Amino acid sequence: MLHRSFLLLFAVVIISIVTLVHVSISNIVAEQSRAQQQSLSPAISLIVEQLLKPLHVSEVLGKSQEVELLLNAEEIDEEAVFKTLQRLQNEFDLFFFLASEKARMQYDADGSKRSLTEGDVSWYFKYKDMPEDKVADIGKWENPHFFIDIKIFNDFGEFLGFFGIGKSLRSFVDIFDTYKQQFGYDFLFVDNKGDIMLSSDADLMADNSNFTNLSELAWFASLPKDVQLQRDLNNKLISIEHEDYLIAEVKLNQFNWTVYLLSPLQKRQSEISQGFIFSVVTLLVVVFSLFMMVYHLMYYFRRDINADLVIRHNYSLPPREEMESYYQKLLERDQSLSIILVDVDNFPQLSDTYGRNVADEVLDKVSSYLSSQLKDNDVLGRWSSEEFIILRPRLGPHEAYDFANQLRYGIATMPGPDSQPNLRITASFGVSFTATPRPMGEVTINAEDALYQARRDGCNLVRMQLIE
Repeated sequence: MLHRSFLLLFAVVIISIVTLVHVSISNIVAEQSRAQQQSLSPAISLIVEQLLKPLHVSEVLGKSQEVELLLNAEEIDEEAVFKTLQRLQNEFDLFFFLASEKARMQYDADGSKRSLTEGDVSWYFKYKDMPEDKVADIGKWENPHFFIDIKIFNDFGEFLGFFGIGKSLRSFVDIFDTYKQQFGYDFLFVDNKGDIMLSSDADLMADNSNFTNLSELAWFASLPKDVQLQRDLNNKLISIEHEDYLIAEVKLNQFNWTVYLLSPLQKRQSEISQGFIFSVVTLLVVVFSLFMMVYHLMYYFRRDINADLVIRHNYSLPPREEMESYYQKLLERDQSLSIILVDVDNFPQLSDTYGRNVADEVLDKVSSYLSSQLKDNDVLGRWSSEEFIILRPRLGPHEAYDFANQLRYGIATMPGPDSQPNLRITASFGVSFTATPRPMGEVTINAEDALYQARRDGCNLVRMQLIE
């Protein structure tokens, strides 16, 4: 007896260690995901505020009747143009310009204008012939700006010119520097040719129409050739000046750009290491406490720990009345629980057509299949004459939905009973979930509503209804 108790003690401790190691690893992975999310969220906010918001402003204003009238006039009213541009600049704190096709002149909010002569001004004629209605580019090289150029057309589809917004690159450098100081990472905004349009590194910003290409960066050149060609850098680990960085990638489809976020690993590793140390200490304390507790109690240990939760896997399934007891025990032990109701489609018609014996064979076949797919802690029971209920502890609602879909497919593809092998069997499923103590009826009524919805939608379906 003592020998058996020591074996049981050893088994319990080993299982506890494995479980706690699994939890520790899960916590580390969660910490990595949290750190990744924390790094991406401010970057998304910056992109929205500094790029997408100006794009939205330019698109909305570009569709205004005021801009169209200014560009569609027989003779450009320069005074009205400058007045409008200056008003918009004061209103939105952005640099505005108009480029007229009729006058072949560009008017800037600062009161300056320039002739749009082919050969002297390249951007206008290049973008005019492009199919895109909006273009993002860097220009105005005496004081480089990031520009968003919107094509303007009249009601007859005739091209009138460009309306645009500009932001000084110096403002981006200041903003990026603030983010770098606060969050510790670098930005690279790269176009479809690999040219760096914007960057948190001022040395990589365009100057006098010269762009730095990704291929000119030492860390990029050290990557495998296929990675360089595809520029798929998401989750790639790189080294810059002997410091490791992890790259996150965000597509900016509005400009056909890709944003690369370079996060230094040192800070993230420090956060993850703290979480790992805490998990290890917790593991040791829990294992030691468990060992001492079981050691002092093993003399009185007379029954299996989980004897009160015998899971039945035979055709004599627990009826609806007994399932309440299983539900309470599982919910008290595991804190969360998914309920899946299974209904054999068109069962009354099946029974009328083929007889009760065939109908019973179908129920046995479905019951056997469901039992074979469950785990040790799951409970399968009868809910009505043609319905089954499955209790799955520690399974979230979306995982339960996916599992029900697997069961649905398995039933739909299995052969019929021996007496009717060509008979196609299908079932509908209703899923619900709870993570708080509540009566079983409150959860099952939602599963029943979901099941009825699956029937109404055509059967052989899975539907889910969660408690509000």
